[in-house]
Amino acid sequence: MLAHFAHHVLMALMTPLLPFIRDDFALDYTQSGLLLSAFALSYGISQLPAGWLADRIGPRILITIGISGVALAGLLIGLSQTYTLLIVFFVLMGIAGGGYHPSASPLISASVEPNKRGRALGLHLIGGGASYFLGPLIAAGIVTTLGWRGSFVGLATPTIAFGIVFYVLLGRRADIKRAEHEITDTHEKTPSPPGHLRRLVAFISLNIIVQAVLYSTVAFIPLFMVDHFGASKETAAVFLAVIYSAGLWASPLGGYLSDRLGRVPVTLVVCLIFGPVIYLLTLAPYGLGIGAVLVVLGIFMYIRMPTAEAYIIGQIPERRRSTILGIYYFAGMEGGGLLTPVMGSLIDRFGFYTSFTAVAATLVVVTLVCGIFLWGSRD
Repeated sequence: MLAHFAHHVLMALMTPLLPFIRDDFALDYTQSGLLLSAFALSYGISQLPAGWLADRIGPRILITIGISGVALAGLLIGLSQTYTLLIVFFVLMGIAGGGYHPSASPLISASVEPNKRGRALGLHLIGGGASYFLGPLIAAGIVTTLGWRGSFVGLATPTIAFGIVFYVLLGRRADIKRAEHEITDTHEKTPSPPGHLRRLVAFISLNIIVQAVLYSTVAFIPLFMVDHFGASKETAAVFLAVIYSAGLWASPLGGYLSDRLGRVPVTLVVCLIFGPVIYLLTLAPYGLGIGAVLVVLGIFMYIRMPTAEAYIIGQIPERRRSTILGIYYFAGMEGGGLLTPVMGSLIDRFGFYTSFTAVAATLVVVTLVCGIFLWGSRD
């Protein structure tokens, strides 16, 4: 959980600080989207070689790079003086961070019993949720005195040190060494029942599309709060934190539900609900109304994550889990990176209402189509 928090805490600053960065560099919606896209695309691409490497050299090194390397890039972002350099360092952050998730999730899964896998992955996700919850709040506090650059620099320095310390601590734990050895050396083969590949492809496709669409939508929440409701930039950062506050408890709940009720049913219900929730963003009043919608959005985001990871890991032999997860994260992040400037362009042309409505309809249709191939499957 601590490692997951450290991995994401600098990434968590990008979206809530986007209004400040936009004003500093005089960006429009499309240029703002391209900035986040630079990170998302590089983050997604780096998952592929990182997942492959994790299956061969073990996850400890890649987890460390995913913490200290990301923090170093965050430090450089805070020191950048041009839009071009900002994009370069966002790309560097994405490259450094690509190895964390394909390494951490299989390591955790190899350390627990299969019937507790969802709960373990859910507990791990508390760290990520906490970073995206606390990151905007910390940034909102720092930015008033040190600016958006001070937020990046102030959080990067201790995170670099933590990554190094965490690498040493992992090397001293016998159970972690044993799990790492099992991941890289096992020759386990997972039986493939009839329709296994069809269901696996449908499940992964559904989650990749949902992840990409949600990423491109949530990226514009702070700008939506500022431009649609007239909220201050600091308030917009706090509203974004509301979404991620659900990560402190909803991810373990999602893991528990998936262990008890099955990965596929939980995933289908959650993905189907995303459409109406996003549509409600355009109708909810400012204040408690929009806050409640954002909380619900965060709850279902974090219920989906451990459920999807647990299903994919359960269908793949241990020696290939990091590779397949790398492909999964690659596709989701690349999709989000490509859709973010598209979403920005749609908002520039048609406004938030039409753009969010189109997103809501897309999610419902995709879930129903993929559900046809997954119908009747529990895990």
